[in-house]
Amino acid sequence: MSFFVYILASRRNGTLNTGMTDDLARRVEQHRADAVPGFIRAYGVKTLVWFEVHETRESAFQRERQIKKWNRAWKLEMIERANPVWRDLCDQLAL
Repeated sequence: MSFFVYILASRRNGTLNTGMTDDLARRVEQHRADAVPGFIRAYGVKTLVWFEVHETRESAFQRERQIKKWNRAWKLEMIERANPVWRDLCDQLAL
């Protein structure tokens, strides 16, 4: 089983949200359908702009916590390195 750490964005350089899941395709679909109340729905954070795969739940959890502590500039730099045009990465998932 794989675990994922991901960042969703409202738009390029917009509002960001970092999360972790064991089913990234399902989680993104939940956010896009506004099935999850709260921050994501309120700010329209629905574009998958970055993710990485982990072999264990613990390593994914630790990485998520690490990224959540980062300042915004570091997160933007990480996204820009991996996805310079901020395209939606959902096409890389088996939806």
